This record gives sequence, structure tokens and C-alpha cells, in this order.
Amino acid sequence: MSLLVTHARLITIPTGSTDAGYIEDGWMLVEDGRIAAIGSGTPSVTADETLDVAGKFVAPGFVSSHSHLFTSGLRGLGVADTLYGWCDSMLGTTAHMTPEQLYWSTLHGSLDFLSNGVTTAYNFTDPLQAWESMVDGKRTGTASIRPLEYHYRQADGTLDSGIRFVDASGMDATVGSDDEIFARLQAEVEHTRAMDPAFALGSSIMGQVQWSPRANSAELEAEAMRRFGITNQAHFLESPEAVEHQQSKFAMYRDAGALELGLMFGHFIQTTPEIIAEAAARGASMSWQPSSNGRLASGVALVPEMLQLGMKVGVGLDDQACTDVSDPWQNMRMGIYLQRSRTKDPLSMMPELMLRLHTLGGADIMGVADRVGSLEVGKFADFVVVDPRSPDVGPLWHPVRSYVLAMNPRNLEAVYVGGQLVNRGGASTNPLAEEASAKLHELPAAIIPLRGHPH
Repeated sequence: MSLLVTHARLITIPTGSTDAGYIEDGWMLVEDGRIAAIGSGTPSVTADETLDVAGKFVAPGFVSSHSHLFTSGLRGLGVADTLYGWCDSMLGTTAHMTPEQLYWSTLHGSLDFLSNGVTTAYNFTDPLQAWESMVDGKRTGTASIRPLEYHYRQADGTLDSGIRFVDASGMDATVGSDDEIFARLQAEVEHTRAMDPAFALGSSIMGQVQWSPRANSAELEAEAMRRFGITNQAHFLESPEAVEHQQSKFAMYRDAGALELGLMFGHFIQTTPEIIAEAAARGASMSWQPSSNGRLASGVALVPEMLQLGMKVGVGLDDQACTDVSDPWQNMRMGIYLQRSRTKDPLSMMPELMLRLHTLGGADIMGVADRVGSLEVGKFADFVVVDPRSPDVGPLWHPVRSYVLAMNPRNLEAVYVGGQLVNRGGASTNPLAEEASAKLHELPAAIIPLRGHPH
């Protein structure tokens, strides 16, 4: 099956360039779910189906390089708290959820991302070990482990949504022997690797060194990266609490050799110049969540400085429980505004760069840029159709900049994954969408009797 997209304001985000790859009157040929050709003006090819977008934007689907899709039913919680208090509210709720409830919540969260133009996500699953409240930035690590089904059903929900994803599991390194810990992780990785590789793009570790009381937890994670050939993204230096304790954990990852293995730091806010320089020099990358960092009063990551040192940066939406609306345009604008407010320099974060970080940049740090993140021949045909006249934003003096600064989900007309329509005007084409919504709305009645009303 082939699809020819015509008369597009085409934004391609080409690899190896800082240019947005804008084509005023562009066309794109899709064959068997992948991009077969791109051009301008009158197409030189034909297809089974033609989609004339009549001057609307066609751009890569957004990539969220840091997401927790199981949180879709937990918006508006922990509003008066920073990270750890918010976690008590949000993860204190999921601690009472069953694997099936997590399946539907993850499915709903994934469909929510797709409805807002996010076609690929790095997805942290809720770990098998239940959440424990932090005391002085530390956990006891004594909570019990839930069955593997708890992870499997979250991965299943992500797959069934039709979003592309990298699946991340916590090692929960304080429960069981090392052999038992590796066996749990191996089972989780094998479950994901048995899925359709066109959608399950890879497996990863949810790095937990930041709050783990285990002294050699970084060594364990690095060994797992080598043993199973997987990546690792660690929530690190996020919260303004217990900063010196957090910073002391950097040496653990460094000494374990994890930086050279391509460790991703999620958030990476409470840094020092020395930490940034060493992380960049040793090959680590970071995922930046501007809207989440603002919502949780975490601070502003020094992204321009990191980029200047050659560190790779991607952008994530984090989750529905701490951004509330999964809006990548809001996320981009928040990032631009925060950096410019901090530096007093508009050149510190330009729209073209911000768009690249939320598409190809995210795919790059996730290790999937060969398949997603840009509209280039050979990659999956994951794209959005965005209408600048509905609502009308006026003349497009600088089209790419208007795309970043003036669009929002109301302008999002359609979302395609592999050349297949998955959402139009906010309505999902997934046959499970209606049931996922119904299941999500059952959660309060099921959870409140078990834990009380979360704050």
C-alpha cells in the first residue's frame, strides 16, 4: 500500500544539519509504512492513495524521550508539592492498582500522546517495587516486589495503542540476590523483545541510583547494560531537595563506566559545571522536560551550556500527572521561554533548535534515530498534519518558527504512524480507545477505598 502526500508545507528535520529542511510546496511518498521519496513541486511519482493537504504543515511526529504513560488517570495531583511529595500522591495511588488497571491506564496514556502528535515515546513503566516515601532524598528500599505481570501489562498497553516506544524497567536492586535481580530484568526485556519490533523499538533500564540505598547499584545497572545490550535513563539531579546527596551519586555512575555506555540523564538540573563537563566528555546524554520541571518547581536545566559542550539532548513530555496536558507545542514554548528568561539571550534557544530536540534529538539519545524522528527516506512514515488556518494564525512570515510558536493541538488535524491514520481531530482510530476511556474513569471508585483521596 502506498500513500502520496502533496502540497505540504513540509518540515523534514534532516540528519546532520541544523536546518529544519523546510519545503514550501513539498510532497512525500510512503510505501509499506516507510518514506520512499521526498520532493518539491509537482510529484514525479504516483501512489495507491493521494493525500492533498492543501498548504498545511506536514512534520515529523514528536518524540518524547522521557515519559510515564501509566499516569494518564492521575492528572492534577500533588499540585502543592515538589517532586517527592508529588510522587507520594501519584505513585502512592498506583501502588494500589492491579496489572489490568495499569494496562488500561497505559493504553489511555499512549493514545493521549498520539492524539497530541507524539508518535514515539521512551516509556518508564511503574517499577515492580512499590513506591516508598523519600526521607532526606533517600529510600529504605524495603518495599515488596509485585509480580512480573505488573510490568508485562504496561508494555502490552503501550504496544496495543500503536505508538512506537522504548520500554524501560526498574531493576529494583534492593530486593533479592543479584541473580534474582538480573533474572527479573531479563524476563521484562524478553517480554518486550518478543513484540513487533516496528513498534517496540527497544528495552532500557529506569536508572534508580539517585534514590537507591544500595552502594553498588550503579555497577549493577552498568553490568545489565552490557549483559543485555540495553540502554539506561536515570532520573538524576531533578529535585531541589538534598542536592549535595544527589550530586554525590554522580561518581557512582562515572566509576561504574556507565557514562561511556551512553547513559541518559533525565532532568539533570541540579548540576555543577564539573558534572556537566565530565558527563559530556564521557558520552552521556540528557533528556529535558521543561513543562514538568516548571510544574514541580524543579528548576531549569542548563541546556544551551550542555549543547555547547557537545552533549546530546532530547526533550520529553514526562507524564500526564506532571504536565497534565500532553501538548508538545506547549512543551517547546515552555523550553524556549525558560531558557531565554534564564540567559537573557534569545539566541540561547531558537525555535528551530527546540523543534529538533523534540523530534530527532529525542530519537538520537534513545538510540532509534535510524528509524524515527525525522522525515527522511527509509524511516517510518510517522507524521502530523497541522493546519495554520484552523484556528487561523495569520501570515506565515517564518513558517517553521510559526509552527513552533503559534501552533497548538487545536491546529492538529491528523496523526499518521507508518502512513496509517491513527487520530483525526482528537478522535482515535484505535478500536480500544472507548474502552480505555471507560476503564480510566472507573479508577477513583476503585482506588479511593484502598488509599483514601490523594492530595
